[in-house]
Amino acid sequence: MTFSCYRRLPLLCNDACRRLLAEALDRAVDRHRYRLVAYVFMPEHVHLIVYPLSGAPGVSDLLRAIKRPSSFRIKKLLQQDGSPLLAKLTIRQRPGVMSFRFWQEGPGYDRNLTEVKTTTSAIDYLHLNPVRRGLVKRAIDWQWSSARWYANEQETTALMIPTVHGLPADWLGDVQS
Repeated sequence: MTFSCYRRLPLLCNDACRRLLAEALDRAVDRHRYRLVAYVFMPEHVHLIVYPLSGAPGVSDLLRAIKRPSSFRIKKLLQQDGSPLLAKLTIRQRPGVMSFRFWQEGPGYDRNLTEVKTTTSAIDYLHLNPVRRGLVKRAIDWQWSSARWYANEQETTALMIPTVHGLPADWLGDVQS
């Protein structure tokens, strides 16, 4: 799934905001019975590959459980810092009603990946986003991605959030993630 910051502004440009997003993502996948297969946080959008466990609610519930608390906590952070960004992200929803918008409204984009080959291609694609954008030279150099987890960079993944679970074992057969 892919979702964007409000008006595709580069709002995920600091580690504090990205950490709040990562924490919300960790809590949401756990509470909603999903597993995080892969992710990348870009400055203005997020890519996630998730796997639902038995009894998981729909992906829209998961997305809401990620976006709402991360937006709330980021707003609090901006308020504490006295950030001018707060005014830019507070919009008039209708006369007399002001709303803070960190995320673009709507469901974003999602699709079902049902084959291992398609899924591994999607994982490679999202890991290469920071490289294609010129943010880093190698995918594993982007801190806010699961690329290091897939490269088995154990010393850097021990403290990594959000928690990456990889591909489900029943998908892999004899192949290990």
